[in-house]
Amino acid sequence: MIENAEPAKGNILISAPFLNDVFTRSVILLTEYNEEGSVGFILNKRTDYKLHEIIEDFPEFNAPVFIGGPVQTNTLNFIHRSGDILEGSHEIMDGIYWGGNYESLKILIQNNALNPDDFKFLLGYAGWGPNQLKDELKINSWYLNKPSTENIFDNEPSNLWNRILKSMGKKYKLISTFPADPSVN
Repeated sequence: MIENAEPAKGNILISAPFLNDVFTRSVILLTEYNEEGSVGFILNKRTDYKLHEIIEDFPEFNAPVFIGGPVQTNTLNFIHRSGDILEGSHEIMDGIYWGGNYESLKILIQNNALNPDDFKFLLGYAGWGPNQLKDELKINSWYLNKPSTENIFDNEPSNLWNRILKSMGKKYKLISTFPADPSVN
């Protein structure tokens, strides 16, 4: 846990247990944080779709598609570990990239030059205006932490929220046990 720290590109946000809708038990990777606002992607809301099933004329690629957030859900973004070969990629943190040239991505997939385990495709994004995220952190809507590559590309995203909180220490370990629906407690 990053106590009393400023959020930064490459941090993760873990939602407080009382947040609802798409942010219920969300883990978000921040890809931008500056005076104009913030952008991030939910890492643990997997869909049942593969990329070629939702994008016409896209080569088959066995990488899952996730709900990235509630903003512009008709847009596709991707986080990956292939910035060294995918032109136009933006480094978020050491070895983790956001986006890249779409046509190059298709060609690299067709040529079997990319590993699906190195990609996370996301529909939509989470966004905050100037100081909005800072204000939400002050009221404990989010917990701030440093991610690991394993968390970003986790194969079991349904329990990622719990696992990260448990790894953050006593207070957060207790929070990870809160029921999803307190009325059934």
